[in-house]
Amino acid sequence: RPELPKSLGLQMSRLLTMEPFLGTWKLVSSENFEDYMKELGVNAAARNAAVLVKPNVIISMDGDKVKMRTESSFKNTEISFKLGEEFDETTADDRNVKSIVTLDSGSMIHVQKWLDKETTIKRKIVDGKMVAECTMNNIVSTRTYEKV
Repeated sequence: RPELPKSLGLQMSRLLTMEPFLGTWKLVSSENFEDYMKELGVNAAARNAAVLVKPNVIISMDGDKVKMRTESSFKNTEISFKLGEEFDETTADDRNVKSIVTLDSGSMIHVQKWLDKETTIKRKIVDGKMVAECTMNNIVSTRTYEKV
């Protein structure tokens, strides 16, 4: 039987690894998010608004690109990226960052860098839920999403 081209095989393995994350997710619980936002440097008014919203996160694939759209009454954002390739991102709190997203042992690791700061958002699937662990310095916020 014919072999798949190496690039197609790599694309298929990435798609299969991404598969558990694909779909629409709604926020169901959030721990320590205000402290995390404070550590990011988000102003008090924006923190107060962000704490109240329950965003949906829609993750999809478009060829070899991952699309991640966040929808809420506060703000909608969308990013599109290739795994392992740095890209420019404007965050919901209007930070202009250099981001890179990789897959590691079933987790999606999203690193944002700006000025001389860095934050990491580690998303993993636990018991059918998507758990996002947001870390900045020694502050950790855990946000849990259920599939819609």
